[in-house]
Formats: sequence, structure tokens, C-alpha cells
Amino acid sequence: MTEMTDDKSTRAELGAFLKARRAELTPAAVDLADDGTPRRVPGLRREEVASLASISVDYYSRIEQGRLQVSATVLGTLARALRLDAGQQAYLYGLAGKPAARRIRRGPQRVRPSMYRLLDQLGRSPAMVLGRYNDILAWNAAATALYLDFAQLSPAERNYTRLLFLDPGMRSLHVEWEAAARLSAAALRLETAGNPDDARLATLVGELSLRSPEFRQWWAGRIVSSASYGTKHFRHPLAGPLTLECDTWAGPDDPDKRLMVLTAEPDSPSDEALRILTSWSAEDTPTGSPP
Repeated sequence: MTEMTDDKSTRAELGAFLKARRAELTPAAVDLADDGTPRRVPGLRREEVASLASISVDYYSRIEQGRLQVSATVLGTLARALRLDAGQQAYLYGLAGKPAARRIRRGPQRVRPSMYRLLDQLGRSPAMVLGRYNDILAWNAAATALYLDFAQLSPAERNYTRLLFLDPGMRSLHVEWEAAARLSAAALRLETAGNPDDARLATLVGELSLRSPEFRQWWAGRIVSSASYGTKHFRHPLAGPLTLECDTWAGPDDPDKRLMVLTAEPDSPSDEALRILTSWSAEDTPTGSPP
């Protein structure tokens, strides 16, 4: 009985995700002519999505209503019709429970000694290892100097998304906080596709939904993302403005672990600011990890 309820809930989430995506599109965005008829809600109509996917309107309506299972073939046509990017497609297939989309959760994540050495050797480039749910598993002294002393936080608080939404210092540090927070929430949403019943994830999402109106609003929008690089702008209380390139790489031993590194253009003002900032931090600050 529980399994049937879970399947129904997952189908409903898949339908809500499709509805949210079509609400973001205009006819022009998918090369459709607009007949000028007033639209009751923003975005594409169900009829237009069905036409683009070459399926009947009734069939598409039942998908959005969570009334049927969807084949991989139909998922592919819907992904193309709605212009889904790679992250959104992964989320869609994960909701549908297709092969290789669901990930089996393992035990506690460990950071290998070689990764600690790498963090230390990155010098004044802030770096950290992120795990499932965007938990911060390890970091170097430069990350502590830029962000905060993660070692002073409890394991439950040591979460990148949680800090972005709930820590005032982390919020004021990011010049483009909304963009950074949206992206972090979207990455967290991507995890729910293959792990809809994960208790740890449910607890984190529940706390953020209760305590942050922005997170609650953006989570309801069902935005997903797998972005792995970009530019971050900071306003540090000691070092001043910083423009850093952010790159992430999947761990070689665990795809659910990612190395995030922030770097500055050589000889730029941001590079000099990082040099000064890290020189102010204690030289003996150890690379950190949970006990």
C-alpha cells in the first residue's frame, strides 16, 4: 500500500515539474506562432506542449495530473519540447524511476587522505569538498578565511545551502546572493529525483522551507540545475570586493562528492586581496573535516 502511495506521489511531482517548466516558456521560445488569444496562465498551453511532443492532449493532461506512468520515449520527446537542459532531464528521468536515474545511497561519506593534501596544496585558493545534500565534508584554510570557520559549526549546520539561506554573514558575503542561493537550491532539488524518501534530505528541505521564505518560494518552482562552474562576486568585510571563478569536479571515488575550488585571475585585484586575506588567517589553521 505504501509503495502505491509513493508511486502516486512521484507521478504527481513529475506532473507538477512539467507544469512548472511549460509555465516558463513562451510560444516564441519554442518556435510557435501566438494566435493572440488571451492566456489564463503564463506559459505554454497543454495543447501546445502536446503538439510539440507529438502526443494527444488527453495523454499529456493525464501525465500532468499524475495519472499514468511515462515511458522513456515520451520523456525524451517532452524534454525536447520543453527545452530541458541536462540537469532538468536528469531530474525528470529520476522522477520517472528510469534505469540509471535512481542512485543507491551508501553509508557515511569519507574524504580520502590525498584529498586533504590537495586542499592544503591549493594554497590561497579557497576550496572545499561537498557531499550529498551539499554538506561540507572538508575545506582548507583559505575557505575558512573567505567564508567562516566551519569547524565551529555542528555537522548538521555544516551545509552549503543551509548557510546560504540562514546565515546572515554568508548572505551578505555574496554580492549576487539571490543567484547563488537559487543555484544551490536547484542543485539540492536535483538530488530529490533519485532519492524521494531520503530522511536527511527531507529534514533539511523542511527546515529551510520553514525558516526561509525565499527557499520556500523557489523550491515550489521546482528549478533544477547541475551547473559546475561560474563566476562568484563577494563583498568581504576585511578584503573588500572579490571576483572569483568557481569550478567543481566530481570525486573519482564517489560521484556524490564534489571538489569546489575558487580562483582569482593572476595579478588581479582579487588575487592580491586573496593573498592578503589568507595571510591574515592563522598559518597553522588545519584543513578541516567533521570529527
